Amino acid sequence: MATDLEVTHWWTSGAEAAAIGVIADGFQKSGNTWVDGAIAGAGGVARPLITSRITGGDPMGATQFTHGQAMRELIEAGFMRDVTEVAEAQGWKDQIFPQSLLDSCTFEGKLYCVPSNIHSQQWLWLNNAVFTENGLTVPQNWDEFVAAAPTLREKGIIPLAQGQQPWQKQLMFSVLMVSIGGPELFEKVYGELDADYAAGPDVAKVFTAAAEARDLMTGSNVQAWNEAARLVIDGRAAGQIMGDWIQGEFTQSGMKAGEDFSCLPGLGVHEYITAAGDAFYFPKVDDPEIIAAQDILAGVIVSPETQVDFTMAKGALPVRRDVELRDPTPCIEKGMEILKATSWRASTRWYRRIPWAG
Repeated sequence: MATDLEVTHWWTSGAEAAAIGVIADGFQKSGNTWVDGAIAGAGGVARPLITSRITGGDPMGATQFTHGQAMRELIEAGFMRDVTEVAEAQGWKDQIFPQSLLDSCTFEGKLYCVPSNIHSQQWLWLNNAVFTENGLTVPQNWDEFVAAAPTLREKGIIPLAQGQQPWQKQLMFSVLMVSIGGPELFEKVYGELDADYAAGPDVAKVFTAAAEARDLMTGSNVQAWNEAARLVIDGRAAGQIMGDWIQGEFTQSGMKAGEDFSCLPGLGVHEYITAAGDAFYFPKVDDPEIIAAQDILAGVIVSPETQVDFTMAKGALPVRRDVELRDPTPCIEKGMEILKATSWRASTRWYRRIPWAG
């Protein structure tokens, strides 16, 4: 039986809207109706509203949400439905990769969410024309990018576009820690909490890079990450440190990876990226038709067809090991190569300590 299913999410930028549209279209092919509940503003707006509705007795049918304490508390309080039976029936354990994606959705042996994509944060994105049209070589690493800044300033171009929201500044510093300092440095500081090492010369290099980034950002007065991306796309800024979800904004604007824009994983210094992503959760309801629609949506999200189109639109990587992307961009190929050579366990552990927004 067909029913209406309200789905809340905070994917409102151009590429994000196109990506969520892929899931909506797939769901509506089942005969059910997707009722879009987009809420602009992930951290300070969407999450509190979503949580309030669920705890206040007015739950939506499904919601995008991030892993973390807020969702864990909702699960512990009994507000969220587990989708273990759906996962077992559809063989998610055999196809979803890495296992850490399912581990992040698991509580007391039950699966409470559906991973929709893999994202990584440690990237520097560059508008190639900004450099070539001003007599500069497109940088291949952070030092070359910093060296190009004085010439860019002379041309009235902001070297580094960055939104002013706190999570973006936190993300940038975490990226500098992993990319400039390296994976071992990050683990010593955030994992081992080695205070002596944190006060040493290796970490001092990271703070030097952070000071450089602060100077490069002068003039970037926008708030949202996609507004900063627009500065880069339009050529008013040269680059941006942001997660790979930004790639969707570039491609939506008609730019081609490798030709019009470049992507430097690990800022071109330490090519190591973390692996995490988005997920959908399902509040408990008493309506059997809504429950059936929730199960259908869960299957649609991880279906091979959805994974191919959704991840290409969003600029992400698929969560299934058995899908083949159509004409993946050089940036997607870079990400896949690095992640295949990366310890997934370490990647997920670091992710839990890094602010997330994608």
